[in-house]
Amino acid sequence: MWLFLAFLAVPLIEIGLFIQIGGWLGLWPTLLIVVITALLGTALVRQQGALALTQVRGSFENLNDPTEPLAHGAMILFSGALLLTPGFFTDAVGFTLLIPAVRTSVFAALKSRIKVQSFSNGRPRQPHQNTAGGTTIDGDFEEVPPPANQPSGPSGWTKH
Repeated sequence: MWLFLAFLAVPLIEIGLFIQIGGWLGLWPTLLIVVITALLGTALVRQQGALALTQVRGSFENLNDPTEPLAHGAMILFSGALLLTPGFFTDAVGFTLLIPAVRTSVFAALKSRIKVQSFSNGRPRQPHQNTAGGTTIDGDFEEVPPPANQPSGPSGWTKH
């Protein structure tokens, strides 16, 4: 029901704002503002999106939970869609979502309302350790021949 109300209210708000602002500024300045906000919004979304992508990559590399950077990226994407939609209300919401503190607040509010189920295999999680440049452990090995009663060729389950 709330989604229906949003689809009904947002266009009505936009039409009202276009009439008010267009009557105050005139047609061409109003249209110019719409075009400028779309261009400015595109540039800001591009910059913020690149930063969010870097944060997502960093969380994957460090084996951290990528939920928050992914949520920020989704909000930036939604912000871009709002900024490309002609209108003053959608532009205001879009620009507001480009503020990192606002996105963090929205994420915290959503996180408090969503319960995430997780599972574990019983072993404690080991942090990822980069072995490049670490210590090398020496070891010896010995090849064990197959038993005498077992054929040495491929098994019956493989193609020849």
